[in-house]
Amino acid sequence: MPGLAPTATAYSPDDDADFDSAMLLDAEGKRWRVRSPRHPEASTRLETEFMVLRAFAPAIRAELPFHVPTIAGTVRQGALTTFVYAHLQGAMLSIEEISAGTPALAREVGAALAAIHDLPLTLVTNADLPSYSANEFRQRKLNELDQAATTGKIPATLLRRWEHALEDVALWRFNTSVVHGDLHEDNLMVQDDAVTAVTGWTDLRIGDPADDFAWLVASNESSFVQAVLSHYTQARRETPDNHLLRRAALLAEFALAQYLVKAMAAGHQSMTAEAESMLQTLANDIEEQARRDEAAQAAENEAAAHDLAVAAASQPAVSVVAIPDVGPAVSVAAIPPAAEPAGATQVGSSNEEGEPDGTDDGNVEALDNGDESDAGTPADHDETSTAAINVVNVTPLHSVDRS
Repeated sequence: MPGLAPTATAYSPDDDADFDSAMLLDAEGKRWRVRSPRHPEASTRLETEFMVLRAFAPAIRAELPFHVPTIAGTVRQGALTTFVYAHLQGAMLSIEEISAGTPALAREVGAALAAIHDLPLTLVTNADLPSYSANEFRQRKLNELDQAATTGKIPATLLRRWEHALEDVALWRFNTSVVHGDLHEDNLMVQDDAVTAVTGWTDLRIGDPADDFAWLVASNESSFVQAVLSHYTQARRETPDNHLLRRAALLAEFALAQYLVKAMAAGHQSMTAEAESMLQTLANDIEEQARRDEAAQAAENEAAAHDLAVAAASQPAVSVVAIPDVGPAVSVAAIPPAAEPAGATQVGSSNEEGEPDGTDDGNVEALDNGDESDAGTPADHDETSTAAINVVNVTPLHSVDRS
């Protein structure tokens, strides 16, 4: 940068495995940030970011609720390229400071994430940057899991856990979007509970939006995470899928395996040991949580069984009693002989004086088998008489009487 005369320098937080970074103060009081790669792969990432930042046209920058870096100069040193950026307002906070922040900060972080994920896809495709469908992203993670397993340093508990999650197809149904790809607390500039800038655009791509939530989920501050997700959902142009945080948690865990593979590939013994220690701690925590969940479930089942037993014991005793007969008393009375109605005509033929002639036309039979002298005797009354039956009150039998 011609004419730049630094008057003071200070350390700038960054990924120490990949970059050396510093803050500069010039004679005019302006501040600058310098990032120098430690190896060719890191230099390639910075060159990719250079292309990305050039793709942020003024119209796109104007719509973002935060600032993005502006590259002021570069210098080539052998195979590596160092970049100088204009200073951005704000300070880098730790993950603990961010997750313990105010509701206003949660709203700002959610809005920043939504703005990134709503960036036009052409921003990535025109720059010829990586683009993955949902299934391609899942398959890529499966391949990375196989690579991590070959190290022999991943606890079996974690391998099974991650494999089951990656094989759950329903978990990986989501709409892809532009993602930052390397979002964490060191790439957020915060001032007065506002996100003033987002830096570190070296891994911009089209992929899973859960990628940009992994660092936040790793904070284990569920209330802050839920607040960010709520504001993020309100700010997005489309509704995020229901499994976003579950995938983010998985990606946060899997990042430890990626860190191990990277450390081993670079031959960093201390980083490798650190990665192994973190993986074992994670495995122990998961196993302990599983034991607590089993104990809690057993206690819940036991409590439910106890409640059922108490409820059954508190039921009132049930007794069966005879149902009493109701209704008015009914009596049976003898049927009196039917009186001959006045003027009734005798069935059969008669003479001119009305006297019966004693002849029978064969259509009417005698009501009994006795002689005429006995016909009116009550003792010989036919029990099957066809005389009309008069219905009278009948007294029902009580249960004692029925026995």
